[in-house]
Amino acid sequence: MAKTIPISLDAMGGDHGADVVIPGAEIALVRHPDIRFLLFGNEKVVLPLLEKYPRVRDASTFHHCDVSIAMDTKPSQALRQGRWRSSMWRSIEAVKTGEASVAVSAGNTGALMAMSKFCLRTMANIERPAIAAIWPTMRGESVVLDVGATIGADAQQLIDFAILGGAMARALFGVQKPSVGLLNIGVEEVKGLEEVRTAGRLLRETPLRSLHYAGFVEGDDLGKGTVDVVVTEGFAGNIALKTAEGTAKQIGSYLRSAMNRTFMSKIGYLFAKGAFDLLREKMDPRKVNGGVFLGLNGIVIKSHGGTDAEGYASAIDLAYDMVKNELTHKIAQDLVHYHRGRFAEAAPTSEGDL
Repeated sequence: MAKTIPISLDAMGGDHGADVVIPGAEIALVRHPDIRFLLFGNEKVVLPLLEKYPRVRDASTFHHCDVSIAMDTKPSQALRQGRWRSSMWRSIEAVKTGEASVAVSAGNTGALMAMSKFCLRTMANIERPAIAAIWPTMRGESVVLDVGATIGADAQQLIDFAILGGAMARALFGVQKPSVGLLNIGVEEVKGLEEVRTAGRLLRETPLRSLHYAGFVEGDDLGKGTVDVVVTEGFAGNIALKTAEGTAKQIGSYLRSAMNRTFMSKIGYLFAKGAFDLLREKMDPRKVNGGVFLGLNGIVIKSHGGTDAEGYASAIDLAYDMVKNELTHKIAQDLVHYHRGRFAEAAPTSEGDL
């Protein structure tokens, strides 16, 4: 019998809760029959839905939770009210106990991060976790982090993000030595904040077998796919992410308006429908739904709160891929190698150095 991948789901998280989570799980199961779900939620809401989706019901273990975390709940309040009891907490706790290999939630991002940090703790030598997003590019896809977990970051934290993002790129893209760039206002070494310049210098000077440091990259490099991993702190990263999402919607709106403007434009649309369908597919945010919490002793995937079933299934797909490709193991290996290298460089080399 093939080994199953246990994934815990916060069935109450997101704008639509179980109405999206359960159908999304159904779609993911069709793609990955070896998934086994641990569902956490209110039995009055979830059990009737499971009767409508027998495939999910038969591939799941359900756990009733009295508490669900609202989308507008403050992280501190979520910890006070939902620790040990909420569907969000218990889905994360299943990763800690080893019952699940990864947790997925569409719930409140701040609450999910607070609970994940409190429950799983950060990995050794990682001060702050990061949220990594999959970014569609002209070359394919890139990893961008941090997109909102850490506001402001010092040089060492940026280096940590580079290592975390590099491990994720290896797990997701199969690239043995992914290229990594630091997001900056120019590619010249004299430009940018001091912490970014310092991080760039240290990355150039430190031999890293798991990644190739490609230098500074600018905002337009995000879409070009200049590097496999783009590193920044959470304030700039979150603004970049929201700007890209808004631009995609803006372009889609312009295209719809243009295609409906005249009779001839409607005729032209019919001839070019295949091309427009391909463009729509490329710009569909549901296809790259899911942010990965990196730097914790376990994997947590944050789905967009307002997504539909197809988008939630994409978040489960991402969770599945991260487990199958041993993301946590790759991160641990890379961190050990990096810190061993730092220790070796700092160690005295002769009696005269003592």
